Amino acid sequence: MEEVGIRRASMISAVLGGDLSIKFYPAGPPLRDVAHLALIARFERRLSRAWRISHEAPMPLAGDRRAWDRRLDGPISIGIEAETRLRDLQKVERAMNLKQRDSGVDRMVLLVSATRHNRLMLRTVLPILRSTFPLSTGEVLRALAEGRDPGANGLVIL
Repeated sequence: MEEVGIRRASMISAVLGGDLSIKFYPAGPPLRDVAHLALIARFERRLSRAWRISHEAPMPLAGDRRAWDRRLDGPISIGIEAETRLRDLQKVERAMNLKQRDSGVDRMVLLVSATRHNRLMLRTVLPILRSTFPLSTGEVLRALAEGRDPGANGLVIL
């Protein structure tokens, strides 16, 4: 079997109308998603015990590999998507809308780490995001701490 180098893979990608993207990840122990798990832990500490929490809650469709990072079930069901570093908010919003449609959750919460980078990104697109996520961090967290329906989708920055 012939190996394909980066240069050749890039040319093939260009011919097919794509961009080649290569990512490097640390090998071995430190857990790659430590920041993601820490963000979710900060969020979960603020929840009422009235919520039943499912971890990596899969879509109820055979063969579908998507999952909510967390799913809350109580008076209603809420899909939680956690992002530690925002890159493509349009992609995140589109994926969440499809997950909501396919999982049947009543509400969605976009949970975002309160980093400088994320705040700058959100500042740029917040007016557009508010149509999908009208509730603020405080509104969502108050409702979830009280074990009640927040009434709409929300954006939580922690």
